[in-house]
Amino acid sequence: MNKQILVIEDEPQLARLVEMHLEDVGCRIETAFTGSDGLARSSRTDFDLIVLDLMLPDMDGLDVCRELRVRQDYTPILMLTARSGELDRVLGLELGADDYLTKPFNVRELVARVKAIFRRIERLAQEREDSESGLLQFAGLTIDQDRRQVTAHGRSVHLTAREFDLLVQFARSPGRVFTRAQLLDLVWGYGAGSYEHTVNSHINRLRAKIEEDPSRPRFIQTVWGVGYKFTESDI
Repeated sequence: MNKQILVIEDEPQLARLVEMHLEDVGCRIETAFTGSDGLARSSRTDFDLIVLDLMLPDMDGLDVCRELRVRQDYTPILMLTARSGELDRVLGLELGADDYLTKPFNVRELVARVKAIFRRIERLAQEREDSESGLLQFAGLTIDQDRRQVTAHGRSVHLTAREFDLLVQFARSPGRVFTRAQLLDLVWGYGAGSYEHTVNSHINRLRAKIEEDPSRPRFIQTVWGVGYKFTESDI
């Protein structure tokens, strides 16, 4: 795989376990045991992925995630959390985490999630390279794929990394109906029915940001009993 991963985890045994299994699939690992050390290491090295524990001794993993995104570091983040509350997971995703695992977790699932993140990134990079234009335009909506910027109804819209990827997936295939399972596979990189609520919550937040009336969405439309599709309207 030949990817470089930063693991920010304060439990030495767990950190070593994660390191061993990711090294087994060809990754190079650096480990930080505090949030501040993790931030310092990430500023010195361009990592392909950050595995980030939510509970750290010096600062909350959410604060680490927030700081990375504030300084425009868009390295993918897989968050590890011992908290089971939906609010913590939603906060992590809102701040820009790409995925999360709740402790205790199966190490094989961790490796599968890491591989899925890399597949998704490589696929999006290839699609962007193949695209004739980095600009997608619709009535009231402009998506600049190269700059990862979105303008809706004349105003700039801030999207998390996952929300942007989801919007681009829709916008590249106007009129195509996607099931939740397909979106999980295409955008998240894996398909699992128990995570389909994640698609719903992301679409709800995306609608709130780009639709004039989220209760009557024009861009991302629900196809009842099937999934979602993007408007077929032109500019």
